[in-house]
Amino acid sequence: MARILIVLTSHTKVGSTEKKTGFYFDEMATPYWALVDAGHEITIASIEGGHPEYDPSSVKDDPSERPEPVARFLVDSHAMALLSKTARIDDVSPADFDGIFLAGGHGTMFDFPKSDALATLVGKIFDAGGIIGAVCHGPAGLVAARRADGRPVVEGLRVNAFTDAEEQAVGLVEVMPFLLESRLRELGAKFEGTDNFKGHAVRDGKLITGQNPASAALVAEKMLEALAQKEQTATA
Repeated sequence: MARILIVLTSHTKVGSTEKKTGFYFDEMATPYWALVDAGHEITIASIEGGHPEYDPSSVKDDPSERPEPVARFLVDSHAMALLSKTARIDDVSPADFDGIFLAGGHGTMFDFPKSDALATLVGKIFDAGGIIGAVCHGPAGLVAARRADGRPVVEGLRVNAFTDAEEQAVGLVEVMPFLLESRLRELGAKFEGTDNFKGHAVRDGKLITGQNPASAALVAEKMLEALAQKEQTATA
């Protein structure tokens, strides 16, 4: 059993607009259940701690239209209790976790890159051989993360994230603080995107990244593979 930290944004508005955002519910719930059902121990944290808000567009008003992991999460008392009292990222120790997952949502673009604590967590978990997962805009939490030698965590590694073309398609290029694909490329990552809004995930060793909400299950699957291989290596 591995100890995995899921990190959520605490940011609630898109730039200077009044458009509400937050974490994207399915991008949190799908990996959560995949990891829990596989027997792993989950802690949920957010940048500011407490009860983070989700992007309203990520939870349909009609329950029948909600993805199964979202519907399951919303009626599970333990899961909802974890979400209502998330740890503040500054209070989390990297030594307590075998892996970290960065859920997406446009809010991540505003507070993930500015969090020194998150950057430190990602870098130290990576250096310790932990598994790093992120989906959609979640890889915004990778841009400030550095290895012990000072190099970006993503340098030289194959990665994926919400693409510049997808940002253009949703009409939010002008209000984003930066374009995630472009920034990852600038940091030396080998970006591997695909068609707009098509599910796609990339694994390069212990780093697993996915392109958009449709990629959450793919990222979770690859994280489980990486965790199983890590456990096999440890017990060999």
